[in-house]
Amino acid sequence: MSEFIDVDVRPILRAGGEPFSIIMAALDRLAPGQGLRLYAPFKPVPLFDVMASKGFAHQEAELEGGEWEIRFMPVGSFEAAEPAPAALADGDWPEPVVHLDNRDLDPPEPMVRILAAAEQLAPGQTLSALLSREPVFLFRELTKRGHQWRGGFTPQKDVYQLTVRVLA
Repeated sequence: MSEFIDVDVRPILRAGGEPFSIIMAALDRLAPGQGLRLYAPFKPVPLFDVMASKGFAHQEAELEGGEWEIRFMPVGSFEAAEPAPAALADGDWPEPVVHLDNRDLDPPEPMVRILAAAEQLAPGQTLSALLSREPVFLFRELTKRGHQWRGGFTPQKDVYQLTVRVLA
């Protein structure tokens, strides 16, 4: 059974605070293979994409009174869980056929360029993109269009490297 760090954001939200930085700080404290158990007064749907972009799948359970318990674990760590999101599926990815450098562009131009380039690729082909920030809104659109993606910041934290694989 996996170990979790518990974060209860219900008191923070009831007091009118913003718990995102506390959640991210707890994420930074996780040991390899460890998960984050979040308690919230509502289902934190926007957080799911953020956590998926960081390599975490989730399981959710509604508690009494409409409150929620969400367990975030590194992808592949859930036993008998739902499959990993398409955004994080494993496997061999071919070398990108398109390389985009979007670091000097302002939103939404990087997203527009990446989606347009993906539309030109054959199923199974990939593209790579360099960005100045994590493209959180792009992840949802890629998933909606049936594409897979993986990415992350360079060790220097100055460039986000994204690879997109087009699916049939």
